[in-house]
Amino acid sequence: MDVRKSRCRNRAGIPTLGPMRHESTLLNVIDVEATCWDGQPPPGSVNEIIEIGLTVVDVPAGRRVSRHRVVVRPARSRVSDFCTQLTGLTQAEAECGVSFGEACRILVEEYEAGERPWASWGEYDRRQFARQSQADRVAYPFGYPTERTHTNAKAVFTAAYGLRKKPGMGHALQIAGLPLEGRHHRGEDDAWNIAALVLDLVGRGAWPVTATDV
Repeated sequence: MDVRKSRCRNRAGIPTLGPMRHESTLLNVIDVEATCWDGQPPPGSVNEIIEIGLTVVDVPAGRRVSRHRVVVRPARSRVSDFCTQLTGLTQAEAECGVSFGEACRILVEEYEAGERPWASWGEYDRRQFARQSQADRVAYPFGYPTERTHTNAKAVFTAAYGLRKKPGMGHALQIAGLPLEGRHHRGEDDAWNIAALVLDLVGRGAWPVTATDV
């Protein structure tokens, strides 16, 4: 029996919360977690995506439709103890993930990443995808230029609330009076919470129309 296959077999999917509408009404909210260290990375190691959290939002309906998680196997780094404490992800779990190239294929084929607009909290996620796509020679899943369909939800929130500094996701939830659901720094949970902030901005009439009219 293949021990690795047995260990990795139980990767239950997240059920869809309701019927999806036509893709033109949908927004992908994405949050990634990457390998990290308490200080400088070990020689030869680089930051690599190890989890992609994705929540599909039906913007006109004002609801989060479904939530998803893709665990990605790092090729040029390992999950440090510091990273495990931060994200909950372990090296063993990451080894059960798919390659970065396969993860990008999943985004494109299952979640219309090349067509749907998408959002993240800040620019890190977009830039990390761009860096890793180039390094791994994998087609950037969201199309070019890299910012074409992307909305920085942190910047929109900062402007909508008239803040001087851009808040972290946790602080933004407090400002908006929304609960933190799940674990912070868990990609799947963070994407779910960021989606709630997006809907708060939609309700305030502050979400850019062009972000969902692509």
